[in-house]
Amino acid sequence: MKPFEIGDRKIESGTRETVQLQVSTMANATPMSLPVHVVHGKEKGPVLFLSAVVHGDEILGLEIVRRVLAHKSLTTMAGTLLAIPIVNGYGFLTHSRYMPDRRDLNRSFPGSDHGSLASLLADLFFREVVKRSNYGIDLHTAALHRFNLPQIRISPNDKELLRLANAFAPPVVLTSKLRDGSLRQFAAEAGVKVLLYEGGEALRFDEEAIDTGTKGVLRVMHALGMVVKHAVGSPTEPTVHSTSSTWARAPEGGILHSRKHAGDRVGRREPIGVISDPLGTYSAPVFAEDDGIVIGHTNLPIVNRGDALFHIARIEGKTRAPLAALPDEDEII
Repeated sequence: MKPFEIGDRKIESGTRETVQLQVSTMANATPMSLPVHVVHGKEKGPVLFLSAVVHGDEILGLEIVRRVLAHKSLTTMAGTLLAIPIVNGYGFLTHSRYMPDRRDLNRSFPGSDHGSLASLLADLFFREVVKRSNYGIDLHTAALHRFNLPQIRISPNDKELLRLANAFAPPVVLTSKLRDGSLRQFAAEAGVKVLLYEGGEALRFDEEAIDTGTKGVLRVMHALGMVVKHAVGSPTEPTVHSTSSTWARAPEGGILHSRKHAGDRVGRREPIGVISDPLGTYSAPVFAEDDGIVIGHTNLPIVNRGDALFHIARIEGKTRAPLAALPDEDEII
């Protein structure tokens, strides 16, 4: 197979190498680069990118990337894997979701080589990684002080993405519209099929979310014909499919006592939490609006009226709701 070209490097078939794509220079004269680990197989196959830490504080994905790269099945891999454990190095070093210019990298695609720093990085990543790929898996977590059940999000009306999502076999697959400026939006326009993985919380490792993500990636690689054996097995629980979701919000301010957690099934108008004042003089129940499964929740017991508390995916077949864009973590205020 021909060498794989990225940046100014050529990686021979049957080899692997880390390529440092220059981004910029930091204020203290330290160079900042985008590290891309290329595993170029001996046999022909698709090009898959695996990206993490697009949001700088969503660090869990980098451990998934590390475990996939260390897996023995890659020694006989077909095709090419482009693994980027840390896309937003700036936010990673400062424990921040955003870029130094306060922009959200996942709202800055496809980027520009004459724009802001976020736009420059988005442009570099999109040109050198995304557009060289056939498929991608972008790894995320919940925002700060929230937790997400491991889940895959896919674009509507895409049978190939649905096939790969089922191969990943997460607890939940959500079909959601694409957001303006997101990696998924412009990857889709470029003909690149991208799965979005959500699991765990910001600035924390969660073993279940890491294990689910690692096994899911290897299952997708197997479904694409990139690895023959992955030895990760099948999940014990079937995947739940949903096309819409809702947030249960705090009816009053106070102290939240949760009755449900990520992965729990809930019924319409079922009480899923109680909010009380610190003195115990009143309490207000929190109800689920529809039948579904809890796919995310706040980790903070201190809440104000209107705060998003429980993210519930409506279960297909029980609730028929119009397809809507899933609430984005940084827009839930």
